[in-house]
Amino acid sequence: MIGITSYGAYIPRTRLPFSVIGGQAPADGGPERSVAWNDEDAVTLGVTAAIHCLEGIDRSQVDMLLFASTTLPFQEKQAAALVARVLDLGRDIQTADHTGSTRAGTSALRTAFDAVKAGSARCALVIASDARMAAPKSGLEAKFGDGAAAFLVSDGDAIAILEGFHAISDEITDLWRPTSHEFTHTWEERFVVQESYTPNMNAVIAGFLERSETQIEDYDRVALYAPDARSHGGVAKAAGVAKEALQSPLFGQLGNAGVAFAPLQLAAALESAKPGERILVVNFGNGADVISFRTTDQIEKLEARRGVAWNLARRRVIAHYDDYIKAKGLAASEWDAGTNPGLSATILFRERDDDLSLLGQQCRKCEAIQFPAQRVCETCFTKDDFDSVRLSDRTGKVVTYTFDYFFPTPNPPTVVTIVDVDGARIHLQVVEIEPEEMKIGQEVEFVFRKIHESGGRPNYYWKGIPKPE
Repeated sequence: MIGITSYGAYIPRTRLPFSVIGGQAPADGGPERSVAWNDEDAVTLGVTAAIHCLEGIDRSQVDMLLFASTTLPFQEKQAAALVARVLDLGRDIQTADHTGSTRAGTSALRTAFDAVKAGSARCALVIASDARMAAPKSGLEAKFGDGAAAFLVSDGDAIAILEGFHAISDEITDLWRPTSHEFTHTWEERFVVQESYTPNMNAVIAGFLERSETQIEDYDRVALYAPDARSHGGVAKAAGVAKEALQSPLFGQLGNAGVAFAPLQLAAALESAKPGERILVVNFGNGADVISFRTTDQIEKLEARRGVAWNLARRRVIAHYDDYIKAKGLAASEWDAGTNPGLSATILFRERDDDLSLLGQQCRKCEAIQFPAQRVCETCFTKDDFDSVRLSDRTGKVVTYTFDYFFPTPNPPTVVTIVDVDGARIHLQVVEIEPEEMKIGQEVEFVFRKIHESGGRPNYYWKGIPKPE
């Protein structure tokens, strides 16, 4: 059975309360949105979601990777190829980016199913990730949210099989972001909802039900894309979705995560679904599409994933709006970022195993692990006799640390450490931890993040976060 065999999600730990946007203190239990912090972007969010999806799975099985986003860090450089390298997938993998619309995530998922069914791929990894920017204090700022979802599609052991798909296209200027523009733009809100969102969503739902000869009552869970809670409720009511079947859109917790919004709702539905349930996912963007699934008995056998609920439970609240402005690079500064030529392409190429894949080496003679790779074993002095080992999915332990108040960060100091990973010593920044909580022996897991933007482009490396319980 061709279907989804695993899933994962990632929602940034940082939250921006709406009260803080309004200049007030964070309100306990008040509405908020997720925020990709200064060292996160669509690529790093997607990598983490994929790691959660691939937990316990042999990565050599994956022979296709589709990366969907409207906020790709490069206009001419494939994000999917970068992510494949970071995840230590094979060289013979097919990679492609899907972009241009918030429907790119479900379109990529449909492409994966088609590829596996046609035999051009055996196992496809689909990642939907977005970190859209809205102008400060604009109406979109509170509505947006950042996040990523990942799904593995293959033939066999499926937890959810594809039942049907339907799409319609529409040309309308409702939300858009021209090349070189930083912020997403929108026309008057009522125009967007009345002339674009509502008619397209209603039409695609009606068309799908007619083609599949089903009723909305046949579906146990219905996930709807929406720009806001009010329009979400309007479409749900018009379609006749029962309240108990309506998947939470997570407004006031996550926000509209763009390309990842509908896929994150699908991941949330899979977290709690039982065998035999039917799930309907309706997505929107320059038209709309519907994709339906039926869960199988395998869903109860899949080991627990780090999904939407797990991520929402981990929170770090922004207390001051200025901290958010600094982290997003919106504060005025004396020098424009990225005005230097940056690291040479030769260095980036030569060190990509270290910087992107975090590959160490293990001596075949004494089995000692070391990083970075070098010709002579530090333990037994054997020369050129090593196996490559991936360190990114291991746990490290802090050996020593210091606080750097000069490295640019919106929340100084930067915590700089030496971390032991099964004998290998790695120089590592540790994030998502308060200085007073730092200690020798702190266990950390690795997360892929931006390290700087020298040369006007994102440069990536691994950082540590306190190992979640």
